[in-house]
Amino acid sequence: MIYDVSHKTTISYDGIVRLAQFNIRMRPADWPDQQVLSQDMSITPGAATFSREGAYLAPLTRARMDAPLSELVISKRFRVKVERKAPEPSPGDPTVDQVRDAALAVQRIDALAPANYLYPSPRAPLDAGIIAWCASDLVGGAGIVAAGLALARRIQKVFDYDPKATDADTPASEAFAAKAGVCQDFAHIMIIGLRGAGLPAAYVSGYLRTIPPAGKPRLVGADATHAWVMIWCGEALGWVGFDPTNGCTVGPDHILTAVGRDYADVSPIDGVLLGRTLQKLKVAVDVIPVEAA
Repeated sequence: MIYDVSHKTTISYDGIVRLAQFNIRMRPADWPDQQVLSQDMSITPGAATFSREGAYLAPLTRARMDAPLSELVISKRFRVKVERKAPEPSPGDPTVDQVRDAALAVQRIDALAPANYLYPSPRAPLDAGIIAWCASDLVGGAGIVAAGLALARRIQKVFDYDPKATDADTPASEAFAAKAGVCQDFAHIMIIGLRGAGLPAAYVSGYLRTIPPAGKPRLVGADATHAWVMIWCGEALGWVGFDPTNGCTVGPDHILTAVGRDYADVSPIDGVLLGRTLQKLKVAVDVIPVEAA
């Protein structure tokens, strides 16, 4: 499947910002079953920019605005080819115990080495309550794909999807206690449970194609950024995606942008500014199959 993706972020300030510097992580990463065919980005007002590879698998563009501004618009467009099939559990999959042992034996330290994703991170600290709750799906003799899928499905079943329950800064422990939140919260909860069981787990940011109800038009800007989890499932299977928001493995409707330890490593935009002002954020995302573009 080939998609055209557009992501427009508008930040409006109620005063004048004198100086601003942002980290932008909207440049999609290539992945074995995903190929970026073309891309471009515009920033209004103009900015001095440079790009580099970020920490982990999070391509980074840094933008600096030296002139005063009251509104910032960042528009990213790209075309991507996704050839991913949603994996299914197989009797031949390594077990949870085997993956745990294999992860400790890997000695490389590249961006996707399992060692980077075994330990607590700022937004996914170890939490005894979350680890205990997840443990029943992560028994040692279970196949790793079946175990990951069972945990993703239980999170989808038990937790309510409620955008008003949390915000981007809500700790995973609070979302867990409320049994409500959004994709970011569910991904962090699953990651904490997996790492507590000794399994390498990464946070993935990207996009999810949404399909309108039968007979209804597709709404422009109605798609959204999304987050899910990848588990390192041994050398043979590598990294496998699980979506706890939708209780499924990751397939052709998921478009990967960046991979990190948690949301802080892959957030689409962060930065600093000089000025005493409040801001309003508006995001519009479109994920369009090319044949329907």
